[in-house]
Amino acid sequence: MSVVSEFKEFATKGNVIDLAVGVIIGGAFGKIVDSLVGDVIMPIVGKIFGGLDFSNYFIPLSGQTATTLVEAKKAGAVFAYGSFITVSVNFIILAFIIFMMVKQINKLKRNQPPAPPAPPAPTPEDVLLLREIRDALSRK
Repeated sequence: MSVVSEFKEFATKGNVIDLAVGVIIGGAFGKIVDSLVGDVIMPIVGKIFGGLDFSNYFIPLSGQTATTLVEAKKAGAVFAYGSFITVSVNFIILAFIIFMMVKQINKLKRNQPPAPPAPPAPTPEDVLLLREIRDALSRK
């Protein structure tokens, strides 16, 4: 089997295509959650904690005196723990949403009636011949 035909067989399997669609939708959904966290949730959390902007929480590691994270990164290494907090909240929200989706899918699967049993496979011809031989020998 050539590499091209093997790749074609692999790429056209249903699971691979489903996975590709899932990755693409997941990437787009991740951007929506990023926006939700960065533009909606973190400003509210910052306001609750006294107007703090978590994106500008950092510790300069190169002795820079910048007031924003962008300026500090241009001047050298920084420990940007505010960005880490934002990404952590993003992850928790995304993980919770995925958990709820999987939970609903599992609930739908449990509510479906079981599939009818498959019909038995036909008995192979060699087995039928061996049975005939056995029966013929037992009659003697």
